Amino acid sequence: MAEYTDPGLTSREQLRAGQLGRRIPQLLIGLFLFGWSMAMMVESDLGLMPWDVFHQGVANYLPLTFGQVVILVGALVLLLWIPLRQWPGLGTILNVVLIGLAADLGLKLMAQPEPLWAQLLLLAGGIVLNGIAGALYIGVHLGTGPRDGLSMALNRITGRSVRLLRTAVEVIVLVVGFLLGGTVGIGTVLYAVGVGPLLQLFLPIAQIDLTASE
Repeated sequence: MAEYTDPGLTSREQLRAGQLGRRIPQLLIGLFLFGWSMAMMVESDLGLMPWDVFHQGVANYLPLTFGQVVILVGALVLLLWIPLRQWPGLGTILNVVLIGLAADLGLKLMAQPEPLWAQLLLLAGGIVLNGIAGALYIGVHLGTGPRDGLSMALNRITGRSVRLLRTAVEVIVLVVGFLLGGTVGIGTVLYAVGVGPLLQLFLPIAQIDLTASE
């Protein structure tokens, strides 16, 4: 299996790299499935990924849906990119809007299961689908999501590792979200330990070779 490689393109170079007829549909599918996987984890009621604990906690205090809070927070995080001189790609902009819309659609169409085994199945499916979806939209090389881009910008400025900074940010939003009433549980732990290996598994399959001709 080929290894995942980051071409390190600027926003303009990402669009000029070609194969947009394949990359943009894959991006849209990946973002939709990412939002849908978030809804699956919410409906499992067994714990959310750190940022979603925060989103759910904030939604408890605002007259907004879960997905609308996801969009609002994504937009606010993107604004933080300006003083950090981090430039968004097409995928970054679409990420802000589409995952929130997909999450709200999923929450509208899915019902929360009652048996524990069904909740666990929904949780496991959500985590695996999240790994697949993340690989799909990262693999098109059209920009990171606003939250991941924040960690990358801080890495460029501070010189600290992206993993350390991402962990620090996620711990902060997890704690704040928990204090606001967001759901923390076994799903939070399973996501934390499982999403990395899942991305490592699916990224080499989902990434598009930008050196190949259309």
